[in-house]
Amino acid sequence: MKNRIDNLRKKFDALGVDGIYLTSRTSHRYFTKFDNEDGSLLITKENAYAFEDFRYIEVATELLSGVYTVIEPKKTSYLEDILNAEGISSLGFEDEAVSVSQYNEQLNGRFPNIWKPIGGIIASMREVKDEWEIEQIAKAQDITDRAFEHILGVISTDITENDVAAELEYFMRKNGAEDKSFETIAINGKKTSLPHGVPGDAKLSNGFLTMDFGATVNGYHSDMTRTVCIGKADNEMKKLYDTVLNAQLSALEYLSNGGKNSKEADKVARDIIYKDYEGYFGHSLGHSVGLLIHERPALSPIKERILVPGNVVTVEPGIYIPGKYGTRIEDLVVIRKNGITNLTKSPKKLIEI
Repeated sequence: MKNRIDNLRKKFDALGVDGIYLTSRTSHRYFTKFDNEDGSLLITKENAYAFEDFRYIEVATELLSGVYTVIEPKKTSYLEDILNAEGISSLGFEDEAVSVSQYNEQLNGRFPNIWKPIGGIIASMREVKDEWEIEQIAKAQDITDRAFEHILGVISTDITENDVAAELEYFMRKNGAEDKSFETIAINGKKTSLPHGVPGDAKLSNGFLTMDFGATVNGYHSDMTRTVCIGKADNEMKKLYDTVLNAQLSALEYLSNGGKNSKEADKVARDIIYKDYEGYFGHSLGHSVGLLIHERPALSPIKERILVPGNVVTVEPGIYIPGKYGTRIEDLVVIRKNGITNLTKSPKKLIEI
């Protein structure tokens, strides 16, 4: 925690602030490793304060004391008292996370003319994961891999897409996840042409079944997609699947060999898909994952970024043919100095059930 606070303080001079007031749930967890959706933090040049209400004050005091002065706000002037005591005249705020009404009523309405937006400073700090963060993501991905192995023994034409989604989520919670990463995607047949299709109550039938899901451990997310086939895949389905797999393996190889250009990684996969399926891969190759399921940087065909060690990104090409079917294969990898660590262990060869 202290290292993250110190790194934030190093940005004060460039921002022209005496301190930063953090109100988002994500920033609270990043700087404390403690989840409280209603907590807030004040980081000044010399001190750090955690404001935690009655529901959380006992746990917060136990976890945060020694790094933070933990305060239960019992009077409306709690923040004003500290700002006056420390002589703070310029205070940064998370403009990317604060609504206009919150700013007008809760911030500038109470303390006019002291606020300075900090933009994406916190998001930029979170782009590079330390080893503790990577360990949490790896634990979440391990649960996700085991859930996939489990669901292969459950899938049949006697159950629905919703059953598949519920079973995956139940298994993950039962095996150590604090929550799912996002709304689980489990879609079958023609619906697999929808990159973010919603599970329904129809029973599974022969054809592709795409499952995009993940677990959360200590706030950190995993993300994986696997497409299987119920029944036998015909030659056209196999060609489509193999094209996606080849695109993904080629992008992973580029990254494994030290490739760091996000746009080039996308191009490696996109060029393979577009040989026979131009226009049917409509999203980016991947995105970063951490305390949020979508973070920066992205592996995008539009915006070029140089990946650095500690970035954790998905590699997830897909082909989606409207009204017919689609396939996506997704792994989660850590960018290292000379390659990658692939956190995803689930098999990728086409599975026919």
